[in-house]
Amino acid sequence: MAHSRRHLLRILALAGAGVALDTLGPRPAAAAEGAAEAEGTLVERLSVCRPGGDPLQELLRRNRDFCRTWQAAERSENPLDRATLLHDSWPLHCQVRPDALAAGQRPWASVLCCADSRVAPEWIFACGAGELFEVRSAGNTAFDAGVASLEYAVAELAVPLILVMGHSGCGAVTAAMASTPLTPLLEELVAPIRANLQPGADLAQAVRRNAAAAAAALPRRSALLGQAVAEGRLAIQAAYFDIGSGEVSLV
Repeated sequence: MAHSRRHLLRILALAGAGVALDTLGPRPAAAAEGAAEAEGTLVERLSVCRPGGDPLQELLRRNRDFCRTWQAAERSENPLDRATLLHDSWPLHCQVRPDALAAGQRPWASVLCCADSRVAPEWIFACGAGELFEVRSAGNTAFDAGVASLEYAVAELAVPLILVMGHSGCGAVTAAMASTPLTPLLEELVAPIRANLQPGADLAQAVRRNAAAAAAALPRRSALLGQAVAEGRLAIQAAYFDIGSGEVSLV
């Protein structure tokens, strides 16, 4: 009797877990069908915030919404009031479920930008977790690890846009324009920035030129990115972020 009860409980447990009663696992065809259905469901859940139109225009649209809130915060002299206003008015309109993000990602744009603490792409473009694939380094140059990371974003995640974004007051570009001695690693970091400097240019012009040069370098340095651009699967665009106004403009 005890054996029969244990056997019955095991059958009920397997049935409750969705396991076929005549086998310990689904048949190969059923398993493949179930996996495809589960994958389709996951892709849909990860894509709920994905814009239907041009991703670049969506980034710019969201940035315009951010600008209004950012500039409104400027009018308050109280840091707590500013924080409250930004918290309450930040135009985030979508967020992927955490359990879906735990299983994967489906970003719809990538941003190569500076590591500067004032430059946070999710904030600037009002995006939630899982929407942007970010690569950050001082000076937003086309550095080796950054290019490799973008290759992953395009090849594995099918990201259709890379935005290379410089910003006002960039310390890396400032260092590249100066003659002050730097550490060997910092010299290596600013070398590609210095290579694109023009005599007489001010900081804002140098930042824009650096962003444009990095954007142009990506498909040259990576055959994978170059092929994606040639096939129309990827767009690469340079941009400039003005910290004071919060506005992103194309370069």
